[in-house]
Amino acid sequence: MLGRLNHVAIAVPDIAAATATYRDTLGAEVSQAVPQPDHGVTTVFINLPNTKIELLEPYGENSPIARFLERNPDGGIHHICYEVDDIIAARDKLIADGARVLGSGEPKIGAHGKPVLFLHPKDFCGTLVELEQA
Repeated sequence: MLGRLNHVAIAVPDIAAATATYRDTLGAEVSQAVPQPDHGVTTVFINLPNTKIELLEPYGENSPIARFLERNPDGGIHHICYEVDDIIAARDKLIADGARVLGSGEPKIGAHGKPVLFLHPKDFCGTLVELEQA
């Protein structure tokens, strides 16, 4: 079911400062910051040869990242994202196997313009998992 690792997401309190650290200190190629109002975040992607790092900053009053940063004020790893060939088939198999899909269970369009779902961290070793249609 799982395809390649698409990205590791890091919640940050200041996306401009975090972007500068990756760009200026580590020499990484970084994208522009893009607001994602449907997800309550602003994103920056750091391109690596084999995957990406996604920086997440709260956007709007109901941002799930704001709650994460209240518990982790310096930021930290928020989730990992795996690609799947068929997100609906993956969702249906996971639900049949007892995994919990967050939200309505229907895919939303993510930062890459592709359908995504999130899986409950208690079902995956304490890690929030995002699935993205390949």
